[in-house]
Amino acid sequence: MALAERPRPVAAGDGCVIRVEAAGVNFLDTLMIRGRYQVKPPLPFTPGIEVAGTVVEAGPQSSNRVGDRLCALLDHGGFADYVQVPSVGSERIPADFPIREAVALPIIYPTAHLALRHRANLRTGETVLIHAGAGGVGSAAIQLAKHWGARVIATAGGPEKTALCVEMGADQAIDYSAQPIVETVREITGGTGVDVVVDPVGGKIATESLRCLAWGGRLVIVGFAGGAIADLPSNRLLLKNAAAMGVFWGEYRRHHPDVIPPMFAELFELRRQGIIKPLIRDIFPLADARQALHALAGRRTVGKVILVP
Repeated sequence: MALAERPRPVAAGDGCVIRVEAAGVNFLDTLMIRGRYQVKPPLPFTPGIEVAGTVVEAGPQSSNRVGDRLCALLDHGGFADYVQVPSVGSERIPADFPIREAVALPIIYPTAHLALRHRANLRTGETVLIHAGAGGVGSAAIQLAKHWGARVIATAGGPEKTALCVEMGADQAIDYSAQPIVETVREITGGTGVDVVVDPVGGKIATESLRCLAWGGRLVIVGFAGGAIADLPSNRLLLKNAAAMGVFWGEYRRHHPDVIPPMFAELFELRRQGIIKPLIRDIFPLADARQALHALAGRRTVGKVILVP
């Protein structure tokens, strides 16, 4: 991967071109550049699927105008100074919303929202286990689950990250590097288990999560940051009358575009009220995209990782 000059994109149709002010770095970027993601762009390509910035050129059918601030979800191309963004999957950023926080909205908060509300049908008073609670999706899920009246148990690696989970609103946090997850969850819940698991990790964590479920529990798989895809034992789903389901937010803009505007409106309002706040501590210049990806893959980051051109 190298930093290189390319022609500036041109707006067409109902899309527009934005000057990128922040680009989100996601675990799926590390998979995509290794050819291990379900989307495989033809080489050479520019990574990066979420951006926030200002419109510098609007297509003839675009509802946006030069000067509008947008956050957007892309197929790829976000690690750049300028990028063409589609109409579906891009949203105007309110004037009072910090643009570096807005880059956390195209993926992590919608993913957490879908996992908890649309897929798990989370109800007030239920208990949620959120893995990688100090990460992007995990920290978003903690905030949303607490807002919707759930009891939250989060997992993270090390005392610093578990403390951060509590700071974000978790009722209890488990250090998976020092505590066995299944036994600790059973102890915290009095042997009952949890109603919902949000899992961005996969592999062994997903398998162990089935053992953490209560009767009628729901396991929601949102990613494979651990690098392995789990073979889930279906007998555990049967014995607990449980369900395992997935969330692929990127496809919602194609299959359910009607879901996007009201969800973003709700998220902007929750931020305005101070109920949610994107966790952003790791900011890299665009030229250091390689280092940012290595840090994310090596679990040396917390919250949302962003690049700034």
